[in-house]
Amino acid sequence: MKQLLSVLTLLVMAFSFVAAQKTAPAPAAIQVEEATDGPVMKFETKQVDYGTIVQNSDPYRFFKFTNVGNEPAVIKHAKGSCGCTVPTYPKEPILPGQTAEIKVRYDTKRVGPFTKRVTLTTNTNEAEIVLTIKGLVEKKPAEPAGLPTQDNGLFNNNNNNN
Repeated sequence: MKQLLSVLTLLVMAFSFVAAQKTAPAPAAIQVEEATDGPVMKFETKQVDYGTIVQNSDPYRFFKFTNVGNEPAVIKHAKGSCGCTVPTYPKEPILPGQTAEIKVRYDTKRVGPFTKRVTLTTNTNEAEIVLTIKGLVEKKPAEPAGLPTQDNGLFNNNNNNN
């Protein structure tokens, strides 16, 4: 019995030794973000909210992006979803690492809520990129009566006697 206990103790120690010798799993490989093949347009945001604005407010908003690919990005065409949404875009290629912007003009004389899209046709893997603008245009408050007109002026007693 003493021998059996000694053998078992020896076996437990041997297994412990073998288990301790196993190498710890290698730490997960750190993924280095490699430049993606071809042009890649990374936008800060693909949706811009005008919020609640007053009629005839500033109509312009901007979509900023960077070419994070390894080839020049080209915007072939940009089209608004209606005539009230007019995009302006860079015509020249955007080189890798370069930042550019799409300028969008919405006709803010139209009152009410709006959601409009701008579709970009590009040479990236995403052949078409859709940008969205939204907001609410409230009617401009009536302006208070201004200066008196010539006919009802301060010094005119409505007398046509000369």
